[in-house]
Amino acid sequence: MSMPDKASTSIREPARDTPVRHEAEVLVVGGGAAGVAAAVAAARSGADVLLVERHGSLGGLATGGLIILLLTLDDGRGRQAVAGLCQQVTDRLDARGAAFFPPPGEWGVEDPEAVERARRWGLVWGRPPHRVRYSVAYDPAMLKGVLDEMLRDAGARLLLHAWACEPILEGNRIGAVTFQSKAGRFAVRARVVIDATGDGDLFAAAGCAEEKTMVLPWMWFTVGGVDVDRAIEAGVGCFQTIGQGKVLLPWGSIEKVGRIDATRPEDLTRAEVECRRRVLAEFERLRREAPGFADAHLCQVADQLGITESRRLVGRSVLSHQQMNVVLDDAVAVTGHWTKYDALYHIPYGALLPRELENLLVAGRCISVDHRVHQATKEIPACMATGEAAGTAAALAIRTGVDPSQLDVSQLRSELVERGAIVSLAPGG
Repeated sequence: MSMPDKASTSIREPARDTPVRHEAEVLVVGGGAAGVAAAVAAARSGADVLLVERHGSLGGLATGGLIILLLTLDDGRGRQAVAGLCQQVTDRLDARGAAFFPPPGEWGVEDPEAVERARRWGLVWGRPPHRVRYSVAYDPAMLKGVLDEMLRDAGARLLLHAWACEPILEGNRIGAVTFQSKAGRFAVRARVVIDATGDGDLFAAAGCAEEKTMVLPWMWFTVGGVDVDRAIEAGVGCFQTIGQGKVLLPWGSIEKVGRIDATRPEDLTRAEVECRRRVLAEFERLRREAPGFADAHLCQVADQLGITESRRLVGRSVLSHQQMNVVLDDAVAVTGHWTKYDALYHIPYGALLPRELENLLVAGRCISVDHRVHQATKEIPACMATGEAAGTAAALAIRTGVDPSQLDVSQLRSELVERGAIVSLAPGG
């Protein structure tokens, strides 16, 4: 058999018919925190919703990535900035004994003992002097179940194990999205599409304007059988987490991997293998050397790399760091900053809208913000807030017979507030 010509750069595929296996009013692609929030919000608003996720469970990095800290739901001054669906998720976890967070009376206080209690759980970051933040540590397995439950209760449909390929464009609208699965290739038709892939897979495939950043990959892991007090007091670099004698370790996996393009499979493969190798080496070192780890056992290594950034949309609005603490009349979500105490960002509706397409919304870490603002909007609470806004907008667009790009933002803001979301918060206080 002759080998293919090494100089060839492409293969021409024959034309084919792709079966349309599903139809929906709102199609959400990506079942991470933003995608689930979008699907739940749209379904609760009366839309026929289909959520498609490539993995076998929901939550994305919030479950499979073991990034099991909600940083942060406050403004750094003791006032809640993210509520709505993110608060409902927290409440459901708390009701199951699967969450830890400081009580409201401690939010914003500088009391050293209260700050230290929160720090032990990984809920205090940034430069001192520190205050207690409203952040949440939780159990990832329980979160998977909670997200399943919320999606089911809302009446949204779910399809797992299907990977989005590309949007089928009809002028300046998306008519359908193709997917690949073990059952072959198929398409889903939808009136409104929400890109919650994290990496902006759909808007990139559609040719929308974007920016891209190289990042250091992380691989978080948990360890049990630890003398937690001894380990934390010795400064091992771990956090207490849900479960007796259990700690969370987000470190130990980046020094030799280097920055990667998280949209290139070659980079991801190298990072996955090297990060896993380093996690195992770090675990063995901890057992040999670290106080409190002599009887430790490895509980879980993240199934997904902790990727913080890749593509970002360049949308109809680009939220910039110069707009920190500026109240925007068209904001549909608000977020604080997990490492800064006096930073508040109002996220405009235009940050969820590509310039090039009329019926596509974007939610999660790939919304239209600059690199510095992204450090706040990439976090799980902010992603849930933009997901809730996108899902509510999609359903409102269906109900009023317009594309999301033509939506009345004041009506969207009113519906979000009615559902318990926060869309405006004056700086200071």
